[in-house]
Amino acid sequence: MNPFTRRAFFRGAAIGAAGFAAAATRAQAQTAPKIAGFDETDAGKVSKKAWQPISDRKIKVGIVGYGVCQFGAQFGFQNHPNVEVVAASDLFPDRCAALAKKVGAKKTYASCEEMYEKDKEIEAVFIATDAPSHARLVIAGLHRGLHVASAVPAVFGDDQLELADELLATVKKTGLTYALFETSAFHADNYAMHQIYKAGGFGKLIYSEGEYHHYSSPKNPIGSYKNWRVGLPPQWYPTHANAYYTCVSGGSFLSVTCLGMPSIDPLRQPANNAYKNPFGTEIALLRTSEGGMARMVKSGDMPGAHGERGRVYGQKGSFEERYSGQADISKVAQEKPPLPPGVSAGGHGGAHGYLMDDFVNAILLKRSPRVNVACALNMTVAGIYAHTSAMKDGETLKIPQYAL
Repeated sequence: MNPFTRRAFFRGAAIGAAGFAAAATRAQAQTAPKIAGFDETDAGKVSKKAWQPISDRKIKVGIVGYGVCQFGAQFGFQNHPNVEVVAASDLFPDRCAALAKKVGAKKTYASCEEMYEKDKEIEAVFIATDAPSHARLVIAGLHRGLHVASAVPAVFGDDQLELADELLATVKKTGLTYALFETSAFHADNYAMHQIYKAGGFGKLIYSEGEYHHYSSPKNPIGSYKNWRVGLPPQWYPTHANAYYTCVSGGSFLSVTCLGMPSIDPLRQPANNAYKNPFGTEIALLRTSEGGMARMVKSGDMPGAHGERGRVYGQKGSFEERYSGQADISKVAQEKPPLPPGVSAGGHGGAHGYLMDDFVNAILLKRSPRVNVACALNMTVAGIYAHTSAMKDGETLKIPQYAL
């Protein structure tokens, strides 16, 4: 296995031009841009039934990462009645202290690796670090005997494809819980689609669409550790769109052809980013495991375009803003379950609290979480192959399959 830490960034990547690096640093020093999705807190229809505890156990959790999105505290672990947050970590001491204060952790560690080595109390960990570090930190946590949840994506880029196989094998070998915190899975529409799909309301899906638009201004880009977001290949971060098939049906993508349009954004010029990526928007057409088709969009360079959304069309019915079709779905419970007292639904379409609660319940009940390792890899790896296709002018590529 190739050595990797967040202090030695993947591929030894370096920004090609010194002038560009200085400009990027100055840009990120400006007022941080608004993070799309954080203010979208409408959870949609929620069951009016009272929340019922399933256990009095408290899972001892460590949280790692408090960067520009402050994701470590966004999902509400600190408010769950079945959780005690006991440890916090970030590479930057000020961020580590702020995270610990926010989540009520009494112990702090200078790195995730140090937490794994020294903390014998934690039972589970949430990885909210930079995207290139997710896979290795997750795998290390599983080997440490911890249940692990991670921010998206599950793996990052074509040089981490071998880690996809390792992650799947490690989850299978350890039997521990792994969950990817893909927010689209708990958007009200996606959740309703999934319930209808399970009840047979769609039949097989003929066509699915997913879109993730998140404009980033070249004058004020979103900050990121080691500039990992700068010039990011769009489809390396595909899960908010791809979830509108994988999290609805539980299926996967078999093949992909993808096209991108060269961006006018100076940060997305091949000479100006570590990925040699020219694209800010990539649109993928994928063959699904049901034999249907999906169109998945990831864009970051179209001003005015924003949001995570999707729709599905099946043999028996369709869902755009609501269901229409031949099946009687009157008895299908499309509303989300209630959350524990004190746990808010949070941002990204009221998804944060639900992802955290789902992970906690998966541990307590020893069941699979909504976005398990197979679902996580099927939606993530498809995007990696989509970008490769775009770089090859739309060549059709077969996509590896992952199953538990």
